Amino acid sequence: MGDARAQLDNLAWDKNDEAWEISQKRLRRRDTCELAASLVGEKFGRPATFSPPLIIGGYNILYKVQVEGIPSDVYVRLPCPEWVQFPIEKTLHEGATTRYVREHTEIPVPEVFYHGGRSELGPFMILQHVENHGLLVDRIKTPNLDADVTSILDPNISEAVLSDFYGKVARCLLKISQLSFDRIGSLSENVDSTFSVTGRPLSKNMNDMLQLANIPRSVLPPENTTYDTTNDWLAKDHRLSCFGFADDSWSAQSKSWSSQLSRAPSNLGSFKLWADDFRPGNILIDRSDEIVAAIDWEFTYAGPAQFILDCPWWLLLEVPESWKPDIDDWTEVCNTRLQTWLLAMESAEKDIGSDTLPFLLSVHMRESWETGRFWLNYAAKNSWAFDTIFWKYLDEKFFGLREEGVAQGDLWKTKINLLTEKERAAMEPFVKWKMEDKKERKLVDLGPEEAKRRLSEALFD
Repeated sequence: MGDARAQLDNLAWDKNDEAWEISQKRLRRRDTCELAASLVGEKFGRPATFSPPLIIGGYNILYKVQVEGIPSDVYVRLPCPEWVQFPIEKTLHEGATTRYVREHTEIPVPEVFYHGGRSELGPFMILQHVENHGLLVDRIKTPNLDADVTSILDPNISEAVLSDFYGKVARCLLKISQLSFDRIGSLSENVDSTFSVTGRPLSKNMNDMLQLANIPRSVLPPENTTYDTTNDWLAKDHRLSCFGFADDSWSAQSKSWSSQLSRAPSNLGSFKLWADDFRPGNILIDRSDEIVAAIDWEFTYAGPAQFILDCPWWLLLEVPESWKPDIDDWTEVCNTRLQTWLLAMESAEKDIGSDTLPFLLSVHMRESWETGRFWLNYAAKNSWAFDTIFWKYLDEKFFGLREEGVAQGDLWKTKINLLTEKERAAMEPFVKWKMEDKKERKLVDLGPEEAKRRLSEALFD
């Protein structure tokens, strides 16, 4: 099959890359580096000096600063312009989340000394520098000196080494699973240093849709939107949120699975912290391969409990839709590595004490993979992979078996009968409109009302 991702909007991508090249020059200038040191000096009330080099990550740029009288360096961390579509919102929620995790779990997390939405440099965080010997991902990936090559799990890694690393990460996830929230949304820090869910669930997928597909901001939920239930946020007709659980009584799989499934944790008033970017590439280790810091808590929010009940997408390091040679191979390889992960998780649960945990992640993760709930939740969180995952892993589970031998391009015809007459009539004009847009090859910035009108038409709201 090859690349299973939906096509990105190359015009939007190029536009943001060109703007980033300009911004990067500004951010690298000496006067900008001095501003970072000045900000630290102002906050700590001590002389501060920039210490090169800069660190540019996927979403952030970091300036190391030495503060007089303080033995450890600090970092000024700024969101990368053009790549980060919600810089103030992201920074404020990430600062609050990082502090919350540090205060309420034993997961090693860098201290956030200061963070804010406004400064001469824009939104910022001032973080503790944690001494480390590199990233966990570098210990388990296929060796490659080319930094531009996407990391994949080393196929020759020993079972013992992989199990050890999986076990350490499993312990972090178990600690995260013990955190509960009464609403779905992003965390904010209150003036009294307590924390509340006050913002929309800001996800990596939302950022990517704006950056790489030119989706209008106005069609997204308002910034202060939170949700009481999973159905309010994700599901239509109150059905998808129970797929793969014992209360799933409507999908094609329910007749054979429902009676065999474990009791799922409540999805009402007990939501779990979900981190889109929690992965080995954001975990620092020391020379003894012990975890010293989990970093980059951006795009983390209180979400449906079922998200954390899925096995991690990063077990092979690369996402399924970009795996080579194809997503089928990813599934086959992941099925093997999943057994190692589940054993490591079971061992971690035993060490922590099963009776102290709200539920056993190992049990639900195994069921998630076997029932296909993993794919449902993955598609819900990753728009680029939705089409492939629906036809390959979800269609027949929801709607029953289809005829064999249907060409990929004709799969949609097998489900045309599920659409209403009004929906079928709207297909041709919609496709024609999209094809004309593709021929014109130009970015169109729709106004808020026009964008909402077109979305409403597409969804038949």
